[in-house]
Amino acid sequence: MIKYKLICNDCKLMFDSWFASSHEYEKLKKKNFLNCVNCKSEKVEKTLMTPQLMNNSKKKDIKKKEIKIKDVKRKIKEYQKFIKNNFEYVGKNFAYEARTIHYENKKKDKGIYGTASTDEMKELHDEGINAEIIPWIKDENN
Repeated sequence: MIKYKLICNDCKLMFDSWFASSHEYEKLKKKNFLNCVNCKSEKVEKTLMTPQLMNNSKKKDIKKKEIKIKDVKRKIKEYQKFIKNNFEYVGKNFAYEARTIHYENKKKDKGIYGTASTDEMKELHDEGINAEIIPWIKDENN
């Protein structure tokens, strides 16, 4: 695929268009299949284009973002390990278990963690039950 900057010789509008190849552009141009997106004129030509080069500062910015993402993932995994070691996993029964602890004063040896829908979390909050959403990264390939 190749992107060309085109200009309409009638209304002077400049616009971008993608083509399968430069040969495809030439074929469409020859058959008068190219037209202006604004005025529908067939007097459309390629203009000079500058290549999109990635300079060193952009590369450094990308590298910094990648490092930051890795650091955040590492920190989340540390939290996950702490939670797994110190809390009881209750799976999809999280909302039920949280209510049981709250309303029946049922004390557990450990806190709980599990999954709950956004609606369930909102309901828990509305009921005055303290529960938090924590980002979770699956163990596989991370």
